[in-house]
Amino acid sequence: MASQHEYAKPNSGLFSLANLKKDFPASIVVFLVALPLCLGIALASGAPLFAGVLTGIIGGLVVASVSGSQLSVSGPAAGLTVIVFGAITKLGTYETFLLAVMLGGVLQLVLGVVKAGTIASYFPSSVIEGMLAAIGIILILKQIPHAVGYDADFVGDESFNEPDNENTFSAISSSLSKISYGAVIISSLSLAILIYWPKVKKLASIPAPLIVVILGIVLSAVFKGSQFEINSDHLVKIPVVSSFGEFTNLFRFPDFSKITSPDVWTIAATLAIVASLE
Repeated sequence: MASQHEYAKPNSGLFSLANLKKDFPASIVVFLVALPLCLGIALASGAPLFAGVLTGIIGGLVVASVSGSQLSVSGPAAGLTVIVFGAITKLGTYETFLLAVMLGGVLQLVLGVVKAGTIASYFPSSVIEGMLAAIGIILILKQIPHAVGYDADFVGDESFNEPDNENTFSAISSSLSKISYGAVIISSLSLAILIYWPKVKKLASIPAPLIVVILGIVLSAVFKGSQFEINSDHLVKIPVVSSFGEFTNLFRFPDFSKITSPDVWTIAATLAIVASLE
């Protein structure tokens, strides 16, 4: 006879003191994992780092409050990184891209109202999985130079043909001749932890990404002053503000003067469709 497992239903309600004992430790883990993830996705997308942090906050507070799911964790999506980077590059300014994002959100709401979600049933799962796999391959190839500490051409890095006359494959070859051993050590150990940590039953309860974040911080500090020191160009520089005025200056708003641009509407539709399918 097959064994039967009983699964406890999550407690209902947005917040309760009864759940706090379990919710608070879980929230700390989610925060420590989500923060570098938000920063990394913003950096790879060519968006301001503040946008990554803000997106994580909105995903955690707003989406969690209005969503009917009790187990979802919302935030920036790595699957859209390549599309976002290409969109910002094509539109020219981040403010114009914000307009496309806003319009894409409106399109998603319209699709939801008319119950267009059923259209997804006509898309073969192999097409969706193939699209996401292709994006994943691009991300892997583009991150290899960064994994060995080569950041010569970060701007435009998501294009196949890069401004420095390199392409995706030749950039990998060039990076191997300019290795930063500190970056290689951190990258290698991080990958090993992500792969093998969950396979150890006694350790699996602690999220591997959390260990990777802690490891990166510790090793970066340990390597200072040695031959393995990580160059400051490889470190994420979060904006530091000293007044409320400087804080408000970090906010960027959509450029509505570009609302008639065909490129804006094309990218808005692309974001709406890909994000919905994902």
